[in-house]
Order: sequence, then C-alpha cells, then structure tokens
Amino acid sequence: MHHRLRIGAAILLGLAGVWLASANGAAQHPVPARPHVIVVLVDDLGWADTSPYGSSFHETPAIGRLARDGVRFTTFYAAGSVCSPTRASLMTGKYPARLGITDGIGGGDTGLVRPPPNREQLPLEEITIGEAFRDAGYATGYVGKWHLGTGAFMPGAQGFQWTRAVNNAGQPSQYFFPYPGPKPLPTDVPDLDEGHDGDYLTDTLTDQALGFIDRHQAEPFFLMLAHYAVHTPLQAPPALKAKYEQKAAGLFTDTASPRKAEGDAFIKLRQDHPTYAAMIERTDESVGRIRDRLDALHLTGRTIVVFVSDNGGLSTMADARANMPTSNEPLRAGKGWLYEGGIRVPLVVAWPGMIRSGRTEQTPGISTDLYPTLLELAGLAPRPRQHVDGVSLAPLLRESGRVARDALFWHFPHYHGSGNRPSSAVRAGDWKLVEWLEDGKTELYDLAADPSELRNLASADPERAAGLRRRLDAWPSAHACR
Repeated sequence: MHHRLRIGAAILLGLAGVWLASANGAAQHPVPARPHVIVVLVDDLGWADTSPYGSSFHETPAIGRLARDGVRFTTFYAAGSVCSPTRASLMTGKYPARLGITDGIGGGDTGLVRPPPNREQLPLEEITIGEAFRDAGYATGYVGKWHLGTGAFMPGAQGFQWTRAVNNAGQPSQYFFPYPGPKPLPTDVPDLDEGHDGDYLTDTLTDQALGFIDRHQAEPFFLMLAHYAVHTPLQAPPALKAKYEQKAAGLFTDTASPRKAEGDAFIKLRQDHPTYAAMIERTDESVGRIRDRLDALHLTGRTIVVFVSDNGGLSTMADARANMPTSNEPLRAGKGWLYEGGIRVPLVVAWPGMIRSGRTEQTPGISTDLYPTLLELAGLAPRPRQHVDGVSLAPLLRESGRVARDALFWHFPHYHGSGNRPSSAVRAGDWKLVEWLEDGKTELYDLAADPSELRNLASADPERAAGLRRRLDAWPSAHACR
C-alpha cells in the first residue's frame, strides 16, 4: 500500500496546505457600509457548462450578464473533485484533508487499497463563514443542499439563522412537487410542503431566496443559495427539455455522443443532453431572478454576488452504458477525478460600482479562498486561525495587487463511480503533478502549454517531477504534527 494511504489518521487530525497570504495586506479601498453578500453554489456544474466559459449548447444569458458585470475567473478550482470536500472548504477556509472530509459524505466505493475514513459531518468547533458573518451582525440564510452532516450538524448549527429545504443527503428525491415523498427518505427536501403539481425545485429554492432578500433588505445579509441542480436525478420541465431535444437534433447528425477511454472509464466529448441543458437553463433563470430582484430593490450596488460550482461536471463514468450529462472539453475527465475537468470550476464575482466589470482573471484560486475574500470585501476582520488555507482574492478583484501562494493541493484517496482511483495532485505555477496512490506512479503536465493534460512529461522532465512529488509528499507529513 502506498505510504500516503497509510497516514489516514494523521490526515484526519491535521493535514494542511502551505501558508497563504495576501500580497497587499488589508483592504485599500473604502467599502460601502455593510454590503449584502449572496453566494449561488451550483452542484456538479462543469467549467465549460455556461456560455461565458464556452458552451454553445447550454443557454445561460443571465450568467453571461453576471460575467459581463463582474470578474470571471478562468482558472478557479474546487478543493475537492466531489461535493462534500469542496463545501467543507468553502465553509471553513481549510483544505478538505485538514478537516478529514475527503469524500462525499455517505460515499465509500472500495478497491485495491483501503481508503482512510471519511468524517461524516463538519465539526461544530469550526467557525464557518456563516458564523463569521452572523457574529458581525449580518442576517444569515441558507437555502438548499448542505451535505455536511445531519441532525445537530445542519447549517442552523453552523451560523445560519434561517434555513430552508436542507435535506439529509446529497441530492433530492425528485425535482417536481411534492418534494417530500409519501415515505420519508433522506433525499426528500423538507420545508416546502406548500405547492402545486408541476412546481420545479430550482424555482422553489429561488422563491425562498427572494423571500429572504425581501425580508432583510434593510439590514446587511449573507445568503447562500445552494442549488441541488444540476445534480442527478436528471429532471426538467417537459417543454424546456423538448426545446433542447430539437436543438440537439438540428446540431448533431449522430445521436450517440462521442466518447473516449479514460483508464477503465469513458469520457463524454460533447454537450448534447437535453434534460441537463434544461436544468442549466432553469438554474440560469434563478441567477437572473435574483439579480432582477436586487435591481428592483435598488440593492445591486450594495450587493456582492458570487456564482460558483462545487466540482467538475459529470462527464466520466466507469459504466460503459452510462449517458453522462455533460462534457468538460477541452479539459480532461470530470467529477471524481483530479484532472482539470474534475476540479476546475466556474467562478464569477460581481459588485457593480466597486469591482470593475467585464474582466477575466487568470490567477489560480481555490474554494478555500472564498471565506477570506468575502470577509475582506465586506470590510470584516479576517480570521486567520480559521481560514488558514485560504488567501483573499480581493486584491485581484479590486486591481490593487496580486496574491502570493506557494502551490495548490488536492487529496482524494478514494474510489469513485466515475472510474477514478485514489490520487493526489499539486499545482505550482503552470506545472501540475498527479500521483496515483495505489502504485505511486506520477504524471506531470505543463498546463500553460497543455491545459487538456494530454502530454505526460514525467519521463521527459524527471527532475521537475521529482521536485513536485517531494512537495506533495511533504504536504501532509509537514503539517500533521502541528
């Protein structure tokens, strides 16, 4: 067994990333008195799934408008290739491995080696971003998917004063009303008993978010709208699905999506899934409705809006019969993998009047960074003992400086239905190393020249590969004893 798999207990106690810091220190610009903050977190949305990131099949005009009104990050990463680790990193500003949440809670595929245990809830001793804003006097709300624990570990115990539609699982039973089925299941979505046949969950969550905005418009608020979409089950309004069926028929003469092998799995190479496209359009409408309400209430210039996903799109599956919902091309693989398609995600940040609009930002960032970034943008004190692995991206957003960081790290010592095997990765500059934990084999990629990770340079540049592997090997052991 590879040595890094044997240190699972140490990982649970304290695996950490390098110490990160903002290059220009404290905020240099005046901040309007207590701006509102809205984070729209989409589940399983791929890097290439929206029009600002190159999709021509999916129609996302509202997200496109948000990108034109804000800053679009081209090289932003989820801290995990599946949902719970990334969500934990966003809540805490810490790498998932430091928290011991390295797999989706409730997951646990098996294989050649035994993965380390995965913590089943976000510890209550963590001071979440919700608690940080609550303690600063903000009204805090959480709508939708949590997947960081149940019972005493729900968002109401993690700083969110008002919550709605938070179930006990990582996906809903269905997207159409009634959301709780006749026999209660962990996947049922609660608190949404009133409705009509045909009501769609994405719309209903948006309704709840709009109600929160209306009630708290006169005071500073921090709202997380965590959509269950576009995660399975793939379900969409019939008329919208039919629209994309017609679009696919007009664009593609072959009905079967092209695919290629990825290890023992298969990667989808084309975006053409009508139901998935319809789900994305409905999510886009949610973004538009939120922004329209801010405009109507004259809150647009006082509100920071963040749009982000929790991992790459589901484009790779071990089951050859599977019809994967999307393609992350030109990025390699998808959800569950540490190739770029599994961890690179969209991030758009808009704050009209305070952040210059219509820009793209190429500096790499990661989901741990959102915690310190939003604190700094809102003019709140940082919590360096909490968000120890995050670095504020506020200097990039304000064009007031750069950020300094040594490297980015990932650790996914688990098997996954996408076909991934236990792996770790490090990115330093433009260079990325992927290590397979079953046998210790490594792959080296120059992301500047080869963002699709097609040319493994480990043999051609053994010195660089060895140096990155040493950094990766030192990452857990150097911090487990702190």
